[in-house]
Amino acid sequence: MTEPVSEPETVGTWAKRYYYANRGAVDRVLRPRGIGSTQWAVLYQLATSGPTSQRDLGRALHIERASLSGIIATLVRKGLVEQAPSATDQRQRLVTLTTDGRALWSTLPDPFAEVRSVALVGIDPDDLATAIRVLRTATEQVEAHTFGGS
Repeated sequence: MTEPVSEPETVGTWAKRYYYANRGAVDRVLRPRGIGSTQWAVLYQLATSGPTSQRDLGRALHIERASLSGIIATLVRKGLVEQAPSATDQRQRLVTLTTDGRALWSTLPDPFAEVRSVALVGIDPDDLATAIRVLRTATEQVEAHTFGGS
């Protein structure tokens, strides 16, 4: 029997592992309330920014159009948001919190703050600032680079 190949110790590996651990914990915080982390992010955006076009929601939350359509459809089905044609561009759909959506939002914790309060306890703020700076710079450089010649 072959030994499983272990993941290398890289920044990317640990960023990925933290992301998945964080997302899983956030989902466990929200599960009893009947929503997931991406649905929470949509509700957060609408609660803090007001009615928003579906296109702008996708951009703000870095969610692909097809994925966002499914998330919005689920939130509509749950009665938490509604869609209407935009008054300025009929091709766009404006997404708005419903009364039930606002009521639910007012009861929701900030699951990301709850998870951070556990994940980052005891970590020096200077170390956190360095980690953020490194990941931001690396992300910006990858996003700006053209890979594969295209």
